[in-house]
Parts: sequence; C-alpha cells; structure tokens
Amino acid sequence: MQKAIIGKKIGMTQIFDANGKVIPVTVVEAGPCVVSQKKTVESDGYNAVQVGFGDLKANKVNKPMKGHFAKGDVAPKKTLREFRFENIDAYNVGDLIKADVFAAGDKVDVTGTSKGKGYAGVIKRWNFHRLKETHGSGPVARHGGSNGACSSPSRVFPGMKMAGHLGAERVTVQNLTVAKIDAENNLIAVKGAIPGPNGGIVVIRDSVKA
Repeated sequence: MQKAIIGKKIGMTQIFDANGKVIPVTVVEAGPCVVSQKKTVESDGYNAVQVGFGDLKANKVNKPMKGHFAKGDVAPKKTLREFRFENIDAYNVGDLIKADVFAAGDKVDVTGTSKGKGYAGVIKRWNFHRLKETHGSGPVARHGGSNGACSSPSRVFPGMKMAGHLGAERVTVQNLTVAKIDAENNLIAVKGAIPGPNGGIVVIRDSVKA
C-alpha cells in the first residue's frame, strides 16, 4: 500500500541507536490526518486521495469548503493535500492516517517550503564570485556584472542568473530514512534535515527511489 501523511516540522534533535551512535534527526508532528475525499478514474480521470491535517474552527471555513467537508462528513481541516496513488482501495473517506503508517527504517521523501530569504544578490543567490577590489574595479565588488547580449538580439535571455527572490519555494528531499516512530504522540523522527522552518507544513510519503 502506498503511504503518505501531512505533518508539522517541530525541530531537530539527536537520538542514539542500539550501538550508542548519535543520529541527527528532524522531528515531525505527523497527523492524525483524515481522508476527506477519494478520486477515481471513473469520476475524475485519475486515482487520488485528499487528506486533511490540523483542526479548523467552523467559522473560519467559507461556504464552498463547508459543503466539501459536509459531503465527506469530516470535520474542517486547515491543510489539504492530494496524493495520487495507483491503488486507493485501502482508503475510505473518514479514515484516519496516523504516524504509525510508517515504520523505522522506511525510506521516505519529504516535501516542504524552504525558508524565505527575501531579495538577494547574485553572490548569495547563485554563489557568484566577488570582483577583486583593486586596480579600479570600483564599488561593484558584489555586482553581477554584464548581462546583456550586445545589439543583437538586444535583450536579456530568460533564465539569466541575476539578483532576485530567494527561498520560499517548494523543496523535496528524497530517500531519507525514518529513524523512529512515536505513535502515541504522533511523532516521526526522520534522519537528517528537511526543508522549511520550524512549524512549517511538510508532506512525508514513500520514496520514489526505494
């Protein structure tokens, strides 16, 4: 059965394995999530399950979403994600997905939104080198330099590495290992670092490389 769960990044810590070796882990508050909708090839053209995470007050939900949750007879949820699975027979609307859907040793992919760093220059954003600050280079040591294409074609090509918005984008880290599961407290410890700030929403699912 293909598996996935939505969670909230708590932070990093370290645990010890059976041999006393230190393992750096990221702790995720994973679920409990509820299946709020099933999509099938017959009705929607593809197989998928929609999963909700995080309770939401009824007065915070607009009318279309109230109808959506009422149709599935599930409580309003703050975060909704859709997972495309080849086979969704094991899932039904209203089912709970908890942290113990995964087990220690499982290989997973973790998707989150990276920290936003605002408007950044080319050195921070693209790892450009500085100019030397001698022999008349002027006050442009951290500038990007020339980016034109002469009189023909008289424009800057798309994709040119320049200063601009950095971070706050979707990032997926693949083939991570689940180090420990605490089903009682809905916690999953994943070996290594995952994207996003503490408190950010992340998605954990089976690794495509596994």
